[in-house]
Amino acid sequence: MLKVLIVDDEALVRRGIALGVDWAALGCVVVGEAANGEEGLAAVERYSPNLIITDVRMPKMDGIEMMNRLRAKGCRAHVIVLTAYSDFSYARSALQFGADDYLLKPFQDQELTAAIDKIHRKEQEQTSLTPQAALPLVKGDKSKYVLQALEYIAGHYADQDISITSIAAHLGVSEGHLSHVFKKETSYTIISYLTQYRIHTAMKLLQDCRYKVYEVAELVGYRDVAYFGSTFKKLVGVSPSEYQDRCR
Repeated sequence: MLKVLIVDDEALVRRGIALGVDWAALGCVVVGEAANGEEGLAAVERYSPNLIITDVRMPKMDGIEMMNRLRAKGCRAHVIVLTAYSDFSYARSALQFGADDYLLKPFQDQELTAAIDKIHRKEQEQTSLTPQAALPLVKGDKSKYVLQALEYIAGHYADQDISITSIAAHLGVSEGHLSHVFKKETSYTIISYLTQYRIHTAMKLLQDCRYKVYEVAELVGYRDVAYFGSTFKKLVGVSPSEYQDRCR
């Protein structure tokens, strides 16, 4: 599973990327966000991502300088660069410094998905070239429990009574252990990730104007429509109805 760090100085862009993609389906999990290159360097130290999605034009430190410093430190994370058309020369520079791909803003979800698929294929090719005498990496119980928790949330996010207690019971592990390893490997608590997943799903449902806001709230597991609305606005930046209006 690829651990993803999103670096962009626009909060709405970061939220849009974090919530607008079904990361679990892509074999990824978003572990952190940063508003500029300086914060990005610190986030890499903290979360050890293996995929960085970064803008090039940012205050304090741009994406190119951040990449240069990371490469100098030996960081081998994959990088997808985001750039405006007017900054295309920056994208070419990023490719020269080891970026895997670049996307022109505004980009579609399928473009990001295609770029990530290319990275997965590249990793598979590198694995196939590994000498046969080399032992494969074995995932420990921690990764196993995290992956199983992600799968359980994907299948049960609409259950209004889902909780860390029910997830831990399903996995046959203590709540304390699951909380610890999930937070360590993803930077999210179980509940915060569940919330992110529900709101991500709600965004997709709201794009279908046949659904009312209260129906979407129920479909993603919220009994209280007002609470759903406040949670949605906190994460996305606009209310569910405003978001739906923008999609019309």
